[in-house]
Amino acid sequence: MSQTYKVAAIQMVSEPDIDANLAAAERLIGEAAGAGAQLVALPEYFCLMGAETDKVKCCEADGDGPVQRFLAETAARHGIWLIGGTVPIRCADPQRVRNACLVYDPEGRRVARYDKIHLFGYQNERERYREAETIEAGDRPTAVDTPFGRLALSVCYDIRFPELYRALAPVDLIAIPAAFTATTGEAHWEILVRARAVENLAYVLAPAQGGRHPNGRRTHGHTMIVDPWGRILALQAEGPGVAIAEIDPSYQAKVRASLPALDHRVLR
Repeated sequence: MSQTYKVAAIQMVSEPDIDANLAAAERLIGEAAGAGAQLVALPEYFCLMGAETDKVKCCEADGDGPVQRFLAETAARHGIWLIGGTVPIRCADPQRVRNACLVYDPEGRRVARYDKIHLFGYQNERERYREAETIEAGDRPTAVDTPFGRLALSVCYDIRFPELYRALAPVDLIAIPAAFTATTGEAHWEILVRARAVENLAYVLAPAQGGRHPNGRRTHGHTMIVDPWGRILALQAEGPGVAIAEIDPSYQAKVRASLPALDHRVLR
């Protein structure tokens, strides 16, 4: 019988209080680890959801700060691989930050950093979002080797750009920590998550923000884990919670053998 791995995607409804968010994340990570999860993923902005400029005021130096220490210590305490949602990291522009997804191993060592490349912009008669005003875009696709397979990192709006994942192909898992708006999420979130799984024949962990935040913003939630055939294995629709599922490398290999689409690519 082939080895399988238990993974978890965490949903939060984060607020402007970093300490409160870290306490909520600690509880949910503990719940996931207690259920046997070996890999746990937090959502985008898990540590802070306030005014757009709050992340600039609370950003950390690369490699040091209370949020980064929390992630390292929590991974080591539970002996898990931890995808730290996103953390605002200082950059050369004092008016902006990098929106960085950090990965820690079971020893609490940081093994990867990915800076969000695609910056969200959307406007209708009620809402306006311009991430480029407070975030400096990254420029390097990133994947990391783990015991569960090769893991591609991305963040939220990146999901709309399949060429990002093609630049890293083949990968076995894709992480997409997100804070999709209720408006765009209702229309597109599930479609996009499942599409990225199907076209890459990969498992997708999509931890999200899901609910009404103190700043008035409403996020779509629907944290999910999807298999390489596009089936939803676990779902947390709204509010804080944990979606847990097993990933099976032998099943993934079987799917790829029966449908070798990655080998059939012409444009690379």
